[in-house]
Amino acid sequence: MTPLPKVTLTPVAYFPEKYFLENLAVRADGSVLITTVLQKELWLVPGPEPTAEVSPVLVHTFDYLIMGIVETEPDVFVVCVTDGYATHQSYLARLDLNGWAPGDPVSPQTIYTFDDRVRALNGACLLGPGVLAIADCFAGLIWRVDLADDGHSATARIWLADDTMAWDPDSEVAPPPQPGVNGVRYGPKTGYLYYTSTAQQVFMRVPVDPATLEAAGHAEFVAAIDSTDDFCLDEDAGFAYVTRHRGNTLDRVPLEPRHGSEVRHIAGDPFDPVLAGPSSAVWGRGPGDEGRVCYVTTDGGRTATPPDGVVRRASLLRLELHPAAGSGGEK
Repeated sequence: MTPLPKVTLTPVAYFPEKYFLENLAVRADGSVLITTVLQKELWLVPGPEPTAEVSPVLVHTFDYLIMGIVETEPDVFVVCVTDGYATHQSYLARLDLNGWAPGDPVSPQTIYTFDDRVRALNGACLLGPGVLAIADCFAGLIWRVDLADDGHSATARIWLADDTMAWDPDSEVAPPPQPGVNGVRYGPKTGYLYYTSTAQQVFMRVPVDPATLEAAGHAEFVAAIDSTDDFCLDEDAGFAYVTRHRGNTLDRVPLEPRHGSEVRHIAGDPFDPVLAGPSSAVWGRGPGDEGRVCYVTTDGGRTATPPDGVVRRASLLRLELHPAAGSGGEK
């Protein structure tokens, strides 16, 4: 078994109490865009390469919950806006940050409004140029969105639905309700789209046709893991690093099936108050960052109170992986 890396966690920015940091995108200049789901806001943590505490800057406030965020072309982002707990109205907004400076107003453009099949948009990723995959965590499916008109308009259709994507309407855990399909990431090297399903407690993958970007087969079980939210992929090493939101850990999960017994906590066990309520993880964009340095969002434990009973400020963390010495067994 590949030895576990040692982990360094450094708080980068703190948000007000009861904030719920959801998803994030690292810009080319090293600054980090963060969606705060319940507050319906998009924030920026200034770069480059934030490694010490800095003050976040509010970018824009939306009508509904703001969830997934994807960079579709240099410094152009599409965000998922969804009224997941009430009317289910959902749309995609485009933000062009080329030439933008923190503190300047932005003018998001609505490029697509979903029909009444949508329930609650969640995680999102690029499948290919101009093609997005978006998790619908209460409908139990993944949407495919094709951008058109230089990204100023789009079409959408259901890419795949599967029983493992279903939410749990009868969940007895603390609110909000447990979503089904949650985080989605495409691995072009392995040729699979990977997803977490929080309610079904699984990590899954779907083969992708590289020419059409359609699902090329059924969803395949990779590993059982509970309390999952989002994740980042290291295809070269063969692992996903999965945030366990209510579990307060970051776990390393093999990308190949039949290795589920090798799932391991790499941070947060024993409980680390810095890592209370981790929600998403994205690699940095500096030289050598992929597979070594990622940024992790937290809600400070507001969704499920941490083991010590203390709810903290939500935060952006810089997480650095240090390869373990030796190549024999697990450290």
